Amino acid sequence: MPYSDLSVLIIDPNPSMRGNLHNMLTQASITKAEYAVNSASAIKLLAKKPFDIILCEYDLGSGTDGQDGQQLLEDLRHHKLIGLWTIFIMLTSEAVHSKVVSAAELSPSDYILKPFTVDVLSGRIARAIERRAIFLPTYQLLEKGKLREAVASCSEAELRHPRLAADFARLRAELHLELGEWREAETIYTHMLQARPMAWVHLGLARTLFEQQRHEEVAQSLSELLEQYPRFMAAYDLLAQNHEAMGQQLQAKKILEDAVAISPHMVRRLRRLGGMAFDTGDIGAAERAYKQVVTKAKYSEFRDPEDHVNLVRTLVKKGDGPQASGVLRDMERSLRSGPNVEACRAISAAMLHEMTGNDIAAASELQQAAAAVQGARGLSTQLKVGLVQSCLKNNLDDAASELMMKLVNEADSEVTMEQAVDVFEKAGRHDLAQGLGQQLKNQVQELLQEAAGKTESGELKGAVFMLRQALRRTPGNLPVLFASSEAVLRQLNMLGWEATLAEQLQNHLHTIRKIDPKHPKLESLRMQYEATQHKYGIAT
Repeated sequence: MPYSDLSVLIIDPNPSMRGNLHNMLTQASITKAEYAVNSASAIKLLAKKPFDIILCEYDLGSGTDGQDGQQLLEDLRHHKLIGLWTIFIMLTSEAVHSKVVSAAELSPSDYILKPFTVDVLSGRIARAIERRAIFLPTYQLLEKGKLREAVASCSEAELRHPRLAADFARLRAELHLELGEWREAETIYTHMLQARPMAWVHLGLARTLFEQQRHEEVAQSLSELLEQYPRFMAAYDLLAQNHEAMGQQLQAKKILEDAVAISPHMVRRLRRLGGMAFDTGDIGAAERAYKQVVTKAKYSEFRDPEDHVNLVRTLVKKGDGPQASGVLRDMERSLRSGPNVEACRAISAAMLHEMTGNDIAAASELQQAAAAVQGARGLSTQLKVGLVQSCLKNNLDDAASELMMKLVNEADSEVTMEQAVDVFEKAGRHDLAQGLGQQLKNQVQELLQEAAGKTESGELKGAVFMLRQALRRTPGNLPVLFASSEAVLRQLNMLGWEATLAEQLQNHLHTIRKIDPKHPKLESLRMQYEATQHKYGIAT
């Protein structure tokens, strides 16, 4: 790609440094440059258009959100505002570099130590562009969701490009993790650890152990890692998650508190700490965490009205009505109106009315919240389930049932039929639980019948789709798992090999093996799948 076609975003609060960088880029024949003075302005620009290269100063100043360049990079990747092919170069002092490079899980494309010359900058850009060209075929497979082909692409590239073999091995391990192939990822990380004992390799290995529920090994590994790299923030996050999985909520909260003390500006971590503190009954810590979240996110492009709901809930639990009312007023005043904000406003108002004993007003607000949720997008499952529970508590049976049915049927919902019924049972509404369960069972049965009809008429893809919907509602249902597996095998054999379908089938077999490893149909399905692989020349 000609340098004159490259687009560059310079992120630096210093006007003279922005000017110097622009001059250097011009000397390197790069003329398409735009500027951002802080993380907020960078996010706004990147939400509108992509850039080939981002040159980001590590020290972005305190600003409004307190983010540094590394935290901005994590936010950009977390919210998918930059692609895998975006070249992100961090500009740092030598002192900062020595602290950051060992503790960064999400590494930039390169670090450049200040001061530097135009030759250094152009050389690093040239190296990054060359690297991007080598990785591009794999990135394109990832963009298309072809994870299995991307794994194969990494393996081939490791042999063709030995200089980048470690980078391709890292990506291959991450893909195995995404595919749920923990042992394969563990093997890669173990080999890499012997050759290159980097912090992120230790972390990757710990992740594979966590997914295999080897929690004691995870705790020991991460504790040792943090002794060596006390600022490796991603290790704190995984260690807290590991303690939580072991039922050790207080230890998990302590780990998150330690992480926040070291790096106080990452909003996602503060949210987790607030939730953990609330669940463990530490209302003071929850209040402090959620207040920081609301304050730090106030000028962020990622502002979420649920943060206000969490803070109101905490203050109501504390019994501080005046402060909770102030948070509600701030939400009404400072957030743009829309279904999400209206739902969060009404939920918060209902909590305040309940606190003062005004049940009629609380029920009215909950009705408004239930109506707003119907048109909302991106609200958390936790908030929606909480709304269902509040409706049940206030005898809004129809609203609760309708909300839960919609939640289970949402394409990206994580709530299963069993979990939905359990919410009603725990609320003491066995009658509603039975009715809801029967409706959902009827839905699953209808989907199974419709899938069978499509199979008979030769609509194999339609049958697979219907069974996928049924399985999402009841993921541990063995008859549905077997029906879906057989439908996928039928489509693979009749219509040709599709990697994503093959991955779906592998996940089905994995789930069946966990539920009933000795089921008589399991071995037959496995052998049929291997025969299908051989048919298309797919290596097993």
